[in-house]
Amino acid sequence: MQFSKKSLLFLVFGLLLSFVLVACASEPDESGNNKSEGDGEGTSEEEVVEGGELVIANQSDAVSLDPAGSNDTPSSNVQANIYETLVHLDADMQLQPGLATEWEAVEDNVWEFKLRDDVTFHDGSEFNAEVVKANIDRILDPDVASPRFFLYEMVEEVEVVDDYTVRFVTEYPFAPFPAHIAHNGGGMVSKDAIDADYEAMENGEEPGTYISENPVGTGYFKFDSWNPGTEIRLVKNEDYWGEPAHLDSVVFKVVSEGLTRVAELQTGDSHIVDPLNVNDVEQVEGTDGVHVAPQESVSLSYIGFNVQKEPFDNPDVRKAINMAIDKSQIIDGIYNGIGIPAVGPLAPPVFGYDENAPGLEYNLDEAKQLLADAGYEDGFSTTIWTNDTQERIDAATNVQSQLKELNIDVEVEVMEWGTYLDRTAQGDHEMFVLGWSTVTGDADYGLYPLFHSDNVGEPGNRTFLENDDLDAMLEDARREEDEDTRLQLYSDIQAELTELAPMLYLHHQEYLLGVSDDVQGLTQLPTQILQLHDVSLKQ
Repeated sequence: MQFSKKSLLFLVFGLLLSFVLVACASEPDESGNNKSEGDGEGTSEEEVVEGGELVIANQSDAVSLDPAGSNDTPSSNVQANIYETLVHLDADMQLQPGLATEWEAVEDNVWEFKLRDDVTFHDGSEFNAEVVKANIDRILDPDVASPRFFLYEMVEEVEVVDDYTVRFVTEYPFAPFPAHIAHNGGGMVSKDAIDADYEAMENGEEPGTYISENPVGTGYFKFDSWNPGTEIRLVKNEDYWGEPAHLDSVVFKVVSEGLTRVAELQTGDSHIVDPLNVNDVEQVEGTDGVHVAPQESVSLSYIGFNVQKEPFDNPDVRKAINMAIDKSQIIDGIYNGIGIPAVGPLAPPVFGYDENAPGLEYNLDEAKQLLADAGYEDGFSTTIWTNDTQERIDAATNVQSQLKELNIDVEVEVMEWGTYLDRTAQGDHEMFVLGWSTVTGDADYGLYPLFHSDNVGEPGNRTFLENDDLDAMLEDARREEDEDTRLQLYSDIQAELTELAPMLYLHHQEYLLGVSDDVQGLTQLPTQILQLHDVSLKQ
């Protein structure tokens, strides 16, 4: 593979990132998940059994099976098996070839990708440079209004050099571009499906409706059926261009209640519980034939404020709430000490993280003074929204209790996942509990979607923060080529966010799965996405 100076620099970033991830893990196996002896993973290739149906008990259903149509983990977990990207991140967060075999920056603002010439879609159509152009152009199409627009908004033009060479001309130099191409939002959809979706739009359908109902990618699994709210079923792609999957099929079953998911695992009705609630770890560990699989992450859990609504339009109110919350109660009491306290939005393994960034430490007296200065000495009433993740419900309830010290009366409201995403994207909320995973391993993805004013609502900025100075800083950081200068810019941004306080940063969690010992070859990335290509089941 050929590398320019910039692509080499990005590789160095990846190597540094992988070092941190490995250093934080405790003896991970080859699949990338920590395990104890007897877990049933990591068996030799001779022992791999072909066939069988893997059942995954998921807390939430997918929102959309269109890669351009959603930006949530449940959707991405399904999409990652149907669609493939030009490059992808492995378990060590290093870039690897995918549908592209080589890539390099041929100019400061031009990235060139050489594509595989032996790939066909599930519908039999050909994968080539024209397809890549159609996919990225669609994400950038304002009529489609993709929530993943921010990933490629710097792209001015997609050039088809020849059938299997494509170039991306960006508005400015953008070092993390290959990592953005590796994002699941860059999953390649059949050109025929794209054309059919545009035709459906002309007939009054919402963008992505056809693709979500008829997902066609190049992946090792292909779509079979979707019973919304119940399950999604994928089947093996027998004509896959690479090594085929071992499994015959995969079912993503919606099981919203945590204990019910554990019961599914114990009875063998499901092979994987995703996620495993921290309160259920002991029960899984005490059950023969199943185990807990933890994974270090690049994620953030947070409580956000809608800064467009009173009293959260006052930064002193937001700071006061930050300083009134003892995070140790949440991390130790709710997450059983799993994870580390978050000072800012970036997890330690992310490029751009500043270990010396200022934070808002717990100080109840200072919190009361700030609230009084803001004119709310007697407190106020508000609501905090959450989806039906038990830890998030418990975190919201804990914050409700702690804020009584400031005479703030909080009502907790729990919603179904899809409704929750829709309503927080519309700005109906006041306070809310959510998370974000910096899936590219670069600070740009951990900051730009969450805080730039162009991304208010569905793309990620659900605090509805709009600040011209911060916007300019975020734009400068993503355009800067020099590594040291970028790091300083991100340090400045993290300091500015402390002053703006759009969120109460809770912690950087560790992902937990409940897994049957019959499951072999399972990997979960630090981005929370399950890797199912190498998975097999003992028969």
